[in-house]
Amino acid sequence: MMDRYAVFGYPIGHSKSPLIHQQFAAQTKQTLSYEAIEVKPDVFSATMDAFFHAGGKGVNCTVPLKELAYDKVDQLTERAEFSGAVNTVKLMDDGTLLGDNTDGVGLLTDLCVNLGLSLDGKRILVLGAGGAARGILGPLLSA
Repeated sequence: MMDRYAVFGYPIGHSKSPLIHQQFAAQTKQTLSYEAIEVKPDVFSATMDAFFHAGGKGVNCTVPLKELAYDKVDQLTERAEFSGAVNTVKLMDDGTLLGDNTDGVGLLTDLCVNLGLSLDGKRILVLGAGGAARGILGPLLSA
């Protein structure tokens, strides 16, 4: 059976995540399904339950669902706890849901590794107050 993953958001039609994840899977010789699913906030919890009940392995969450995902999961990583937002949900072997926030580590990888920038002594302006903005604050401050 093929592992199934998805990104939930509202709206979600603009998402490049399915293409990116399918390309990554091909590069790493993995067989998986990754789809974009439009999920309104009022049905988020039920949709998440149905996705995992149907065999889903993991979900990414984007606007406006990161705070709802934070409340939905059973366990939080330290960075998800710090940010108060979850963008990555993993179904654990015991059936519980682990929530993480990878926004900050992803941004730092892009800035410092991919672009070769140094953040030492820099002043950074973050515009926004949602889950993504909160997800990048801790990693930025650490860097």
